Amino acid sequence: MPFLTSRDGTSLFYNDWGTGEPVVLLGTAMMSSRMWEFQAPYLAAHGLRCVTYDRRGCGRSDQPWDGYGYDTLADDLAALLDHLDLTDTALVGYAVGGGEAVRYLARHGTDRVSRLVLAGSTTPFMMKAPDHPEGLDPALFESLAEGMVKDRPRWAAELATQFFAGAGGDPDRPALSPELMRWSSELALDCSPRAALEIYRTLFTTDQRAETARIRIPTLIVHGSADTGAPIGLCGEATARLIPGSTFLRYEDAAHGLFATHADRFNADLLAFLTK
Repeated sequence: MPFLTSRDGTSLFYNDWGTGEPVVLLGTAMMSSRMWEFQAPYLAAHGLRCVTYDRRGCGRSDQPWDGYGYDTLADDLAALLDHLDLTDTALVGYAVGGGEAVRYLARHGTDRVSRLVLAGSTTPFMMKAPDHPEGLDPALFESLAEGMVKDRPRWAAELATQFFAGAGGDPDRPALSPELMRWSSELALDCSPRAALEIYRTLFTTDQRAETARIRIPTLIVHGSADTGAPIGLCGEATARLIPGSTFLRYEDAAHGLFATHADRFNADLLAFLTK
């Protein structure tokens, strides 16, 4: 299996499929690159070089104790792009992957990257602060952390309903097949407890408003109106306001997991943006 070694010695697993212009897919907080079940084969089959990798702490990559802040995660991404010598690359950042992509651009520039997709992104800032009263109460993170520590399998299973159906989701009528819901929960558990907690801390507490506002490459923002993991007003719409000239696509009634619930539409929108 293909691996690379990051700047601090962490081994990272990656896949490199297809030929053409490169696109690197950055996933959600706890899921490995297997979450791109619907996107990676599609993009590779439509003339793009599709690269996915397991974030440190997740999937087949090493699970170090530290290194889950955006600086280190962005440096891991830089190591991947350097290792494969990718240029004119599109970054697709999903959820916390959006924060990684934004921090990469702030930290490493645009020499290797030409366009950006932020889907269900947790940018620009989730947490309430004196100058950000609309943000989420820090007590919410503490509640999430408690659930993770106490019974992470149950926490992940219960989260799956909101992840794919939104706040009004009915657990007796899931948005996807029971098998796919169970598979997604298992992917989330294929992440070390330490990584899960610290990645969530990073996405919840990091203020990326200034670095988001400095983005000047073509950017597509995709967000579901029923997203409870990254509320659309706080995240997608706020991100779109900060990035000049960005394109914003609102998926009505879509929750956080639109990569699965709205896979056909998302794939078509991705391909149109990446190949225009």
